[in-house]
Amino acid sequence: MSDIIRRDPRAEWIARNRLHPLHAALQPTQQSWMGPNGVLRKNVHGVGFIGPNGIKRIDRSGVQQGGASKRTARVEVQLPLHQVPAPAFYIAVVPDMVGGRLSSHDRDLLGLAHQLAGADGAVLAVVFGESKETAFATAGVDRLLQLDSQGYAPEQQVLSLRAVDNQFTPKHWLLPDSRSGGGELGRRLAASLGERPATRVWQIKDGQCVGRAGAGLEDVAQAVPRLILAAAECAEPVSETRHEALAVELSTAVVPCLPRIEDVGAVEVDPAAIPMAEAEFILSGGNGVKDWTLFHKTASALGATEGASRVAVDDGFMGRERQVGASGTWVTARVYVAVGISGAIQHLQGIGACDKVVAINLDPGCDMIKRADLSVIGDGTAVLQALIAAVEQWRGTASVGAGLLAIQAPRSA
Repeated sequence: MSDIIRRDPRAEWIARNRLHPLHAALQPTQQSWMGPNGVLRKNVHGVGFIGPNGIKRIDRSGVQQGGASKRTARVEVQLPLHQVPAPAFYIAVVPDMVGGRLSSHDRDLLGLAHQLAGADGAVLAVVFGESKETAFATAGVDRLLQLDSQGYAPEQQVLSLRAVDNQFTPKHWLLPDSRSGGGELGRRLAASLGERPATRVWQIKDGQCVGRAGAGLEDVAQAVPRLILAAAECAEPVSETRHEALAVELSTAVVPCLPRIEDVGAVEVDPAAIPMAEAEFILSGGNGVKDWTLFHKTASALGATEGASRVAVDDGFMGRERQVGASGTWVTARVYVAVGISGAIQHLQGIGACDKVVAINLDPGCDMIKRADLSVIGDGTAVLQALIAAVEQWRGTASVGAGLLAIQAPRSA
């Protein structure tokens, strides 16, 4: 584990907020204090630690001297459990689950559902296909329903949602108004249920929902309908409680339909043709990149969209349209790999919405390393060469496996 101490902004905020229910749990144990008579008092029970044999040992390392506690890289906080044993109604949420995981848009949607559910309702998350998410409980899911789905099949998904509607009768349906599938699926479901949805909703308050209209220049307020297509940042994600995320199932099987749409698989797209604001995988280079030919080769091998810092753009290594940051393009990639970027404030602002940030840098104390979810301390050239070798090895193994399957198929036939 890295020795770099990383900040936990949420834990720091709870430690400052004396009215928060978890405030006392984050306070350091007071080892000594000044008594009313001016005598220094010490907590004799707090000195030392329990050894592996259950025997109390005295700490002579100096860590506990003077009442100072050692900073830890991460504070484990047990959030209070929110339980709804007999929900009066359900708020159904159908997240996009791009890549099998909850996106920031999905978490905002679950936060909005939690507001609509209140104390009596339960949030029912309907997930299609294989899920890799393990944090449904902390995202605000009370009931979890997983349904089978293969590829692009909106007609079959609508039939499945109709079965959910018949069994659970949700008070509201919430879907993300996005281009990842939620916008289309929500409109198809509205047509099937005969409901008039509220689209591009960014706020619900006092029984009124407010949505964007007029190319985003006007707001339209209306009564909260049964089906809502919400925009990003429609509500604060759930962060104060953890939920049960109990698994539920449909009582009846969904009748398969004869699809009128055939899914022929994904279409290969040139990563360089993808706009920076829409790219999901970005490999960005900065002043620390010494071999730009190797950088372009790595981006091609990984299938990543190329980006750059302001310094790299000013030096002429990349075009201005590839600049990432507040002075360039704000990106929302699921994976952002920064090679040789120290992390200026405007660059960190531009990648604030990225889900996962990987930093490759020689300086372990730079701001990009502190921001990153995964850090690689080393020479960027060596790391890029290792990445290319790993990708080529993986592709070679995959092609050999496919060849063996093709050879075995005629024999078994």
